[in-house]
Amino acid sequence: MDITTDNSLARVKTHVVTFDDKAFDDKAFESAIKTDINEAVIHTVVTNSDRNAPIGVFDSGIGGLSVYLHLAQQLPAERYVYYADTLNVPYGNRESQDIETLTMTAVEWLCQQGCKLIVMACNSASAYALEKARRCYPHLLIVGLVPALKPAVLASKSGHVAVLATKATLNGALLNDVINNVALPNSTEVIKYFDPQLVPWVEAGMPENDETAICLRQQLKAFAEEGVDQLVLGCTHYPFFKAFLLDEIAQQQLSMHVVDSGHAIAIRVEQLLVANELSARFDYKENDYQLEIKYKTNVYNKHPLTFYATKYDNKLSILIERLLGKETVVEYYSK
Repeated sequence: MDITTDNSLARVKTHVVTFDDKAFDDKAFESAIKTDINEAVIHTVVTNSDRNAPIGVFDSGIGGLSVYLHLAQQLPAERYVYYADTLNVPYGNRESQDIETLTMTAVEWLCQQGCKLIVMACNSASAYALEKARRCYPHLLIVGLVPALKPAVLASKSGHVAVLATKATLNGALLNDVINNVALPNSTEVIKYFDPQLVPWVEAGMPENDETAICLRQQLKAFAEEGVDQLVLGCTHYPFFKAFLLDEIAQQQLSMHVVDSGHAIAIRVEQLLVANELSARFDYKENDYQLEIKYKTNVYNKHPLTFYATKYDNKLSILIERLLGKETVVEYYSK
């Protein structure tokens, strides 16, 4: 079907999926997303003060959908455009210059779609490209991610905190600034943990009998033996296995709290939109309080998620369904 938007979002053929219990036709999906988005007309936007303009969300893969879920819950009236650089995922093992180049490409694409604000929902990208993106696009609101280490340090009673993240995030300045400025002054030891298989495990659907799951169970026990009472999820893929962690913590009877930054990011985005008078307005003739209750209890459907990926395969839509829930409506675009 064709879609027409009221901002600069390109008009392309798109496949709309309303997830339900029916079997998904991979061949039909693959055929529907063959449109080359680069053939569409795209208008560069210098600045966008339109309240109805979308919020851009960027990640190297589908991990940033964990942030999108928080945003959609906190700001249900907003429209969202998601850019997944699935051709180059993951970023965490790449060189810093490579991460910066790929990130700037994504930010430029989202800017061209008329986004009023961009969430860099990738810790690795934020670590190496956030400041450059803000310098290159001073007119654009850009929110980056840093692992939620500060609240974890302040909440820790044992003085031992662990951070699960990619190599790029663990070595990046954003995280290490928090260690130097918050953890060290509070006499808190920060244990850095990196497993290159965690992101692929999430992308594969997180099978519980996988070797990665077994290693993760063992690592929880090791953290507990080192006195860790706060476990920080420093990659946007990781909140998707938060339930797995909490279940294991309960089964092993560990005293450990799991922290991620998704909700804090959603609050920050809301603050910026309000401060800049960019919040989307409701289209219904009811008071805001009633509408907020109806939106957050799913009485009204949220806007479909516009999902663009640099590379598709037949498993991507199935994975998105699993992560977002069957009620989500997604409009897919491909390169």
